[in-house]
Amino acid sequence: MIEKLSRNIRIRAIITIIVLLPINSLLAQEDESFYSAIQTVVIDAGHGGKDPGCHGASAKEKHVCLAMAIQLGDLIAKKYPEIKVIYTRKTDVFVELSERAKIANRNKADLFICIHANAASAQAFGTETYVLGLHRTESQQKVAERENAIIHLEDDGGAKYKDFDMSPDAIIARQIQLSVFLDQSISFASKLQSQFKGIGRYDRGVKQAGFLVLYKTTMPSVLIETGFLTNPKEEKFLNTEATQRQMSGAMFVAFQQYKNELEGIDEEIEQVAPLPIEALKTEASATENSQSKENKVEFKVQIETSREKIALTDIKFNGYTVSQYQQDGLFKYTIGSYIQDFQKANEMKQKLRNSGFQHAFVVAFMNDERINLQKAIKLAEK
Repeated sequence: MIEKLSRNIRIRAIITIIVLLPINSLLAQEDESFYSAIQTVVIDAGHGGKDPGCHGASAKEKHVCLAMAIQLGDLIAKKYPEIKVIYTRKTDVFVELSERAKIANRNKADLFICIHANAASAQAFGTETYVLGLHRTESQQKVAERENAIIHLEDDGGAKYKDFDMSPDAIIARQIQLSVFLDQSISFASKLQSQFKGIGRYDRGVKQAGFLVLYKTTMPSVLIETGFLTNPKEEKFLNTEATQRQMSGAMFVAFQQYKNELEGIDEEIEQVAPLPIEALKTEASATENSQSKENKVEFKVQIETSREKIALTDIKFNGYTVSQYQQDGLFKYTIGSYIQDFQKANEMKQKLRNSGFQHAFVVAFMNDERINLQKAIKLAEK
């Protein structure tokens, strides 16, 4: 009797184990998915190979971006070994724009991070992060156009994109199609900008533009413009290993915050130390200068336009302190900076014409973007 009862108990126990195994397996899967909101991240170092990207006096975009991309990937892999980190490139090679997006899509990435450096006037500085959308300013459009222009270096000269629709209607449709991903992209981009600001960088904000590489991805995606290589101080900053590590460290903190937000985890994350005192001085003075100009009209007097870069100390400038900015593939040179004061700029224009710069004329900027002169005069009067 006892033996029969014992045998029945053993049989019931075996049946119970067999029945519960699938349930336990499902629970384990649920538990694993809950704690793995991001299972694959693709990190895209901008440009590469025959495409150097923008550059300063010595630093090239393709090199500084690759350094930060690998540093970011290493930080993620070390902290989260369960996350698969994939790079679009780990060496100095050329990768087509469409292939970068395909790498992310093929691997079913949960997050796509593009790392770039910017180009504008020699005075432009700070970081900005882009998500897919319609540009709101001329400068945002130019950033997208510059990054998209590498398609002409591809083997077919960009022919594969000939019928690709990047019209405002198409971009809006794509935003609606990927609305959930767009919200997540904006969330991650906001965290990135907050962290950059936290280490002392000037925050140029979260922006939208029609980047091909973002258009073709099917997951939350951002494109980071880490700074301006056309600004000598920014170039030095981005081309230094220690400060590159601070930038990648700030990206990593934002990544952790974003991951925790998706998973509903509330934990304290160690922040990246602020920039060194020397760098902070540079950034502080630049930020102070920017705040004095922010949302204000700045008039300058343009004296020269050239297809080739001219040294600011060139004898042709007659000893004047000259600034440079780039527009439509040309180098343009100005004298003076007159905040909200067109009259002073106009007086300088006349003075310069009398001293030999016969074609000098006034140009206007707002937030480092050139704007229509008549519009600028009206804004300054207000």
